Amino acid sequence: MQLLTPAHWKDYELLDCGNFMKLERFGQYVLIRPEPQAVWEPVMNTKEWQQQAHAEFMQKGSYSGEWKQLKPTNKNWEIAYKNAGMNIRFKLSLTGFKHVGVFPEQAVNWDFIYETMKKAAEGSAEKPSFLNLFAYTGGASLAAKAAGADTVHVDSVKQVVSWARENMELSNLDNIRWTVEDALKFVKREVKRGKKYHGIAMDPPAYGIGANGERWKLEEQINELIAETAQLLHEQNACYILNCYSLGFSSLVVANLLDRHFPNHQNKNHGEIFLKSRTNLNLPLGVVGRIG
Repeated sequence: MQLLTPAHWKDYELLDCGNFMKLERFGQYVLIRPEPQAVWEPVMNTKEWQQQAHAEFMQKGSYSGEWKQLKPTNKNWEIAYKNAGMNIRFKLSLTGFKHVGVFPEQAVNWDFIYETMKKAAEGSAEKPSFLNLFAYTGGASLAAKAAGADTVHVDSVKQVVSWARENMELSNLDNIRWTVEDALKFVKREVKRGKKYHGIAMDPPAYGIGANGERWKLEEQINELIAETAQLLHEQNACYILNCYSLGFSSLVVANLLDRHFPNHQNKNHGEIFLKSRTNLNLPLGVVGRIG
């Protein structure tokens, strides 16, 4: 089992975490956000957090809330992620759902995608193809495109897909194929078409609603989704990532899914993704399974 944490972020830093909150720096701004995994006490005290923070998210419901401004901030700002020839950029914004437009821990997967797609492009006359499901603002899509892969980006939220397009333009990339659709419906249609991809990545939510009101519940539908995507993956030069952020979901679940549905693929592994704080705390932020 692997423990993975980003090593190349200069524009992001987890400063401290605890009491179900986290203190983070995104570029020039420091934010306080809820974090249900941070059940311990923070190292720094409340006064130190408040002195550093520009804004704090005040949760009002299960998923929504509002930001309390502590210091002046711009409505939008940008950060970059650079590593091994990859240079991608993100527009950030304070949303009503505590998110800002990027999941920083996913940088470990961007590195993996960039490296495997780069090797696939160099080792074959065929241009590699990459599918990003539940694609959010497109970090995995940008990594694949930067590596030279033909990239398809699928998300059920139109506004999020528009945001991802902005990130593509900020990153000086082009020609990503954008699709606003329920992920499972899209995959089933691609299977019928006989489509194959060299790389597939997905980061499904615990709960969700598709473009046409389709209901998604992770533990009820993940097995079907993996079974369908298994039919889309090339036998060789393959890159596959299943990332799950769900409280109580073990990485062994992901390992079993990959073993069951990809018996002929080698180089399978699983583990946890985490962020290490400046105060030397390890914050778990999901389980992951990979092929490649």
